[in-house]
Amino acid sequence: MSLRINDLAPNFTAQTTHGVIDFHQWIGDHWAVLFSHPKDFTPVCTTELGYMAKIEPEFTRRNTKLIGLSIDPVENHSKWAADIEETQGAAVKYPMIGDTDLAVAKAYNMLPAGESGDASGRTAATNATVRSVFIIGPDKKIKLMMTYPMTTGRNFDEILRVLDSMQLTSKYKVATPVNWKNGQDVIIAGSVSDQDAQTLFPEGWRAPKPYLRIVKQPG
Repeated sequence: MSLRINDLAPNFTAQTTHGVIDFHQWIGDHWAVLFSHPKDFTPVCTTELGYMAKIEPEFTRRNTKLIGLSIDPVENHSKWAADIEETQGAAVKYPMIGDTDLAVAKAYNMLPAGESGDASGRTAATNATVRSVFIIGPDKKIKLMMTYPMTTGRNFDEILRVLDSMQLTSKYKVATPVNWKNGQDVIIAGSVSDQDAQTLFPEGWRAPKPYLRIVKQPG
C-alpha cells in the first residue's frame, strides 16, 4: 500500500545499534527523521551518515530525533560506523536499524510488499529504492517523503530547512514561500480570512495580490 503525506507512519519493532525499539514509542513527543540506505559500506551513504552525525545537534535543537536504516545486520552497522568516523570525521551516535528481513523497507513502500528473501545475497542495486527520507511529526504522521537515486548524495541542509518550515507552520497560520529560510518573511495561510488576519497579524501585511499576503515571520 502506498503512503501519502499525513498518513500514520507505519509502526514497527526492530533491532538497532541502540537495541530493540518500538518506533512510535521511540519517537515519543519528538519529531523524527528516518533515512534509509540500500547497503552498508556504500560510498555515497557513507558521506551522508557522516554529515548527519555532524549536524545532529541542529536536529536536537529542533526537538527532532534521527534514525538511519540499512538492509544489513546491526553488527555490520557498527563496523561501518568506524569507517564513517574515520573518513568523515564524525561519530554516528543516532541509532541505525538493521532491516535484514526487509520489513521496514516494505512497510514504508521502499520495496514491493511481495519482494522475497532477506538481506543475504541482496546488493545495493537490488535495494536501489531504499534511498528515502521521511519526516514524522509528534502525532506519528508522515510530514515529508523524498527519494533519491543512489548516485546523488542527499541535501540534509534542505531537510533542516523543511523541518523549520513545518514546525513554524504547525504553530502559526502561515506558509513559507519558495527558497524560504528561517527568519525570512512568510505568507498568511489561504485558510485565514482578511478579518481573522487583522487579529492574528495586527501590524498588517503586504499584498501584491489579494491572495498573496506577506508578513514577517511570527515568533
